[in-house]
Amino acid sequence: MYSLLCKALPFNTKCVNNARGISLTLFNKKQTIDHSKVPIINENELEEMFVKGSGPGGSAVNKNANCVVLKHKPTGIVIKCHESRCVEDNRKIARDKLAKKLDVIENGNESVEAQKKAIMEKKNAQKEWKRKKLETLKKDWIERESSFKP
Repeated sequence: MYSLLCKALPFNTKCVNNARGISLTLFNKKQTIDHSKVPIINENELEEMFVKGSGPGGSAVNKNANCVVLKHKPTGIVIKCHESRCVEDNRKIARDKLAKKLDVIENGNESVEAQKKAIMEKKNAQKEWKRKKLETLKKDWIERESSFKP
């Protein structure tokens, strides 16, 4: 029955069947991140170099030039990426890092990183509030139960 009711409703709902019947949660408020302001990187503005890598991995890493160094000419930002042994993967990762850095510089508090940080801070604040509430409820319950003992 409740599944038919959910299908008949014209808006986004979440139906939960519990012991008392049907409960509807309207308008599930999930925070979304706005990616529309992320700058698009023009390949003509990039200077790309491949250098020898370093670190763990032995001769396969130290001899091959699979470390990518990207320089964004207008801003002068330099990104060095050597997270993978594959040059193509490093190129993609370096471009992603550059896009994130440019987004932070251009958009500041409206950047994707800042939005993610704000969402995490809000979640942590809610968790902390729930933890404190539960702590006070437990304390009140212990005081109530200890007062009834003879």
